Amino acid sequence: MQTQMPAMSASSALNLLPLLLLLLAAASEATTINITNRCSYTVWPAAVRVGAGERLILEHASSYTVFPAEAPASAGGDVPVGAGGRELKSGQVWTLDVPANASSARIWARTGCSFSSNGKGSCQMGDCSGALACRVLGKPPNTVAEFMTGSTQDSFNISLIDGFNVPMDFLPVQGVKECSKGPRCAADITSQCPEEIKVPGGCNNTCSGTRSSNCTYSGFFKRMCPDAHTVPDDSATYACLAGMNYQVTFCPTSNLAISPAAMSPPPTPTLETTPSLSSPPLAPIGPRRTKPRVTSRVVAILVSVGTTILVTILFTIAFYICTRRAQWKHQGMEEEEEFGELQGAPMRFKFQQLKIATEQFTDKLGEGGFGSVFKGQFGEDSIAVKRLDRTGQGKREFSAEVQTIGSIHHINLVRLIGFCAEKSHRLLVYEYMPKGSLDRWIYGRHDNNAPSLDWSTRCKIITHIAKGLSYLHEDCTKRIAHLDVKPQNILLDNNFNAKLSDFGLCKLIDRDISQVVTRMRGTPGYLAPEWLTSQITEKADIYSFGVVVMEVISRRKNIDTSQSEESIHLITLLEETVKYGNLVDLIDKNSNDMHTHEQAVIQMMKLAMWCLQIDCKRRPRMSEVVKVLEGNMNTESNIDHNFVATNQATFDTAGNVTSSVPPVASHVSGPR
Repeated sequence: MQTQMPAMSASSALNLLPLLLLLLAAASEATTINITNRCSYTVWPAAVRVGAGERLILEHASSYTVFPAEAPASAGGDVPVGAGGRELKSGQVWTLDVPANASSARIWARTGCSFSSNGKGSCQMGDCSGALACRVLGKPPNTVAEFMTGSTQDSFNISLIDGFNVPMDFLPVQGVKECSKGPRCAADITSQCPEEIKVPGGCNNTCSGTRSSNCTYSGFFKRMCPDAHTVPDDSATYACLAGMNYQVTFCPTSNLAISPAAMSPPPTPTLETTPSLSSPPLAPIGPRRTKPRVTSRVVAILVSVGTTILVTILFTIAFYICTRRAQWKHQGMEEEEEFGELQGAPMRFKFQQLKIATEQFTDKLGEGGFGSVFKGQFGEDSIAVKRLDRTGQGKREFSAEVQTIGSIHHINLVRLIGFCAEKSHRLLVYEYMPKGSLDRWIYGRHDNNAPSLDWSTRCKIITHIAKGLSYLHEDCTKRIAHLDVKPQNILLDNNFNAKLSDFGLCKLIDRDISQVVTRMRGTPGYLAPEWLTSQITEKADIYSFGVVVMEVISRRKNIDTSQSEESIHLITLLEETVKYGNLVDLIDKNSNDMHTHEQAVIQMMKLAMWCLQIDCKRRPRMSEVVKVLEGNMNTESNIDHNFVATNQATFDTAGNVTSSVPPVASHVSGPR
């Protein structure tokens, strides 16, 4: 037995030799990095080797012009020794072959470039000393893809330490289970960048340059791109077996799969069968005698009819399936176009991210007409996530809210952080407002233990609402009518600063159009009289604002069925009290502070009555309301004290009674 063991060991070694050779071949295999430009504009990608005395091979793999260049070897580490760069128009691809054990390389996109025929020029973002083929690292801010080869595995990541200029993802392209993920940074950080670090075309990171760990805005960059390096000691690095191929994509689509397969499965081989020795012999060719058929003609007819019916049914089913698939595909493409092409759109979340952030949607903050709102935690920030429960009914409202509030910014409008549009899931992510909605603080419900607000706080809230509406009506490119102004849609922070929210029913109005025709939308009790004609301007919001002001002053709902019959409707009660000079009767009876400021409160009620004019042309603009609240203008004295339309006749925009017409379909917001 002892004399046989060396022979067995040698035999085992011979058997393992092909495997060892295969591993050596795989370890020495070059890595290919495909760089694709999916931006709608031209970029100038650059690739620079960081190492000592090594070459970066830039191989031309397309019909486009490539401008490779080499820099002389340098002594010392972390010095660019390989260089390359080129122009890459939208849709074009640049292929880099990186040899095995080639140290590390950096790839980034330059933007706003202009180069002469000799390869000299400049770039707005990512410039490398004015050269087309870079020999030095790009000037921040720029998004950087970092890659390092090794004998057994490659390491790669996306770095935002030098700031951000172009969305990017860096993914392995072979379908290997152990290497199916890579970093993605598809968010448009530039549009969300804080003003103090924002530059034209990009967003600076205070980590840039010194690369110190004292990075003031690292939390912002990590929230926008969780997969990326944001500080020097960040651990967000990915690894794959050596010899893998990779894909760097500029401006990737937000819902691209994490691990695209590079290779299609091989075709199934066709098997040839041979006759078996036990098979029966083939029948001889030639005429043979057949037995007479006894099948009746009736049976033949029934078989024929049955076959026809079966074929018709199968054809109908196939046609229905094909039609439905085409409709689903078309609907999916429309939704991707609807949300994928939004200019300056907020961050796009995945449903799984929001599911984790809200701990399976457990902490419910409230419920509205189209969905529920949940508290969540994303990074260091608290968020409020609104999930639409009835997608079919709320799809138009979801799209309106993303496009409207995602493109406007004001201190008195709630900030939309991002959204999710994934399959049937529709969610909106807002900043979290700790004090909740205004209705909690002004409605004296039996289950409401919130303390009564003093007069100065109520004034501040009313002023903030007016400033938010003034911005929507007068300071945006298009006039924006909110169309659902009510306490449930006014949120408060810790200092009782008020912000308008819930833009699901808003309407954009061109500045050269005086009014729009739309179906009835909003909440009963806050609707302006002109809704009876569905001929609407932004003045409908001013009527709703007047109702909210009266609710804040009286600390009760406009329509409160718990009151006596003659007091159910607050605005009708206002009509009666103003005629008899008893406005003080409507002031919150449970607040001594409100009665201390009785005269100021009555002046506020007169402003509300100005906003409640039935004729929309007699209502003030919201900018005028702000001036009154700030003491720079007086309230109109010639006020009509009829605030409620008492019949079914409709009112045109001049306030004249016209012939009654049936209203168009309504779209009324549900209760909270």
